[in-house]
Amino acid sequence: MNSIYENPLCVRYASEDMKHAFSADVKFSTWRRLWVALAEAERELGLDITEQQIAELKAHITDIDYDKAAKYESALRHDVMAHIHTYAESCPTAGGIIHLGATSCYVGDNTDIIVMRDALKIIRRKLINCIAATAAFAQKYKDTPTLAYTHFQAAQPTTAGKRATLWIADLLSDLERLDFELSSLRLLGCKGTTGTAASFLKLFNGDHDKVKALDKLIADKMGFAGCVPVSGQTYSRKVDYNVISVLGGIAQSAAKFSNDIRLLSHLKEFDEPFEPGQVGSSAMAYKRNPMRSERIASLARYVMVDVMNPAITAATQWFERTLDDSANRRISIPEAFLATDAILSLYFNIISNGSLYPNMMKRHLDEEMPFMATENILMYCVERGGDRQVLHEAIRRHSVATAKRIKLEGGDNDLLELILADPTFGLTREELDDIMTNSVFTGRATEQTEEFLRECVAPVLDANRDELGISIEIKV
Repeated sequence: MNSIYENPLCVRYASEDMKHAFSADVKFSTWRRLWVALAEAERELGLDITEQQIAELKAHITDIDYDKAAKYESALRHDVMAHIHTYAESCPTAGGIIHLGATSCYVGDNTDIIVMRDALKIIRRKLINCIAATAAFAQKYKDTPTLAYTHFQAAQPTTAGKRATLWIADLLSDLERLDFELSSLRLLGCKGTTGTAASFLKLFNGDHDKVKALDKLIADKMGFAGCVPVSGQTYSRKVDYNVISVLGGIAQSAAKFSNDIRLLSHLKEFDEPFEPGQVGSSAMAYKRNPMRSERIASLARYVMVDVMNPAITAATQWFERTLDDSANRRISIPEAFLATDAILSLYFNIISNGSLYPNMMKRHLDEEMPFMATENILMYCVERGGDRQVLHEAIRRHSVATAKRIKLEGGDNDLLELILADPTFGLTREELDDIMTNSVFTGRATEQTEEFLRECVAPVLDANRDELGISIEIKV
């Protein structure tokens, strides 16, 4: 048993891919890749840096001596300087040109952008697969009637597939925002201590064009369209807010989905995946709690609240740089990604492997159908010359009395019998049966589902077919 605290996001929830994205190996090897890119670009622009020095730097990108770096940081109280010294010891001929002209944010901020880009791509793939899995669910149940609710009170029928389109629409909105932020990400580049690039201007003897070209070369080498046009020492922390807000939006969508699943579980209309030996309660052996949906709700709450961290950080930066962002960002950004990654894994697992129960759905519909049929009865009677307001009052009176009797006595819903016996309506048994048989109580639910899947979802999935197909294992 480990005697020290371990982050549950890593131990219990997040995927190996996402944990790797925020690992020390990725972070510090990216620092070294950025130092190589800087040295290469400086050499290409005329500084006295040799190919042999660059080759030496490249040869030691991944062999990081973490113990040595920790000792340096303990003495220097500066993580970037600690890793510069550690890298330099591995590169005796190139050590003197590492970090030439740069400030700490050159490696720190540029790495953060690179890691967030890669982490967004992991989120994006899971998001697309959740959309695909939910679309398959919607297609399968597009014409399966179910009771719809407003205020969690019985309203009118819809279909299970149509309800699923509401979940998909939220996810498509999230994907659109994610793609915008992903396409908007730019490196900080090499802007110097206050964003003026003064140190690089000195290195290149006042040649402004070379300083500008340095940013472009580094962006190209790191696979980015460009660098931010202006900055202080750091890129604007609004970038962090915009990115984490995307994750907050995904959390909102997933929480809404999970709450619907929890309510459906209570109604016995849907079950989450349940393993053969799974225990629902330590006390009540019969229980089958929707624990995965509850976990989505719990993690989503964390992510939504976490969006406040970069918001406050962005608002409280002083002039060109202050360091009160550092400790917060080390925690809040990775954890937002780790939690969102776990949320989408759970979402995919539930929608792909859950069980829907149409017979229970029909039972609930049948219990409420007399109430829902009254609108069709009203319209039929008005078409025959009845007074709409008089008929409406009669329906209201009978409905209230029936609902009260059901609640007090636990009896059956006999509203239709009361309407049939009321001369206000003047209905025959045959007319009433015809209304109940031929009315389309689900409206355009089936057609709306088909149109939405064809016109809105299919193009997205077709454009991202290379992202489809993932295997997800839920640990607990």
